[in-house]
Amino acid sequence: MKTITTFDDLENEINTNEKLLLFVMSDGCTVCHADQPRVQSLVEDIDLPAVQITVNQMPEAAGQLSLFTSPVVILFNQGKEFHRQARIIDFEKLNRSMEQLKML
Repeated sequence: MKTITTFDDLENEINTNEKLLLFVMSDGCTVCHADQPRVQSLVEDIDLPAVQITVNQMPEAAGQLSLFTSPVVILFNQGKEFHRQARIIDFEKLNRSMEQLKML
């Protein structure tokens, strides 16, 4: 999973990848750090392009993507939001949504 540090780079990733997973974490979030390896594993199993950001370092992303908590996982299809989970990640549901996205 590639780490993105600027909002311009994030927008570019969303717009250039037909399908994309965005993982959002925040500094000092223990749940984020615990969930990140599980999300990474799903990304590798399903072979889906993925990026991660730390929202504290990119406040414009919080406003533009309505990020009010962390962790957040957003799946994009052709630049549009396809699926979102925040705070408590249901990994079975995320896996199903990622498989559905992969088939589109």
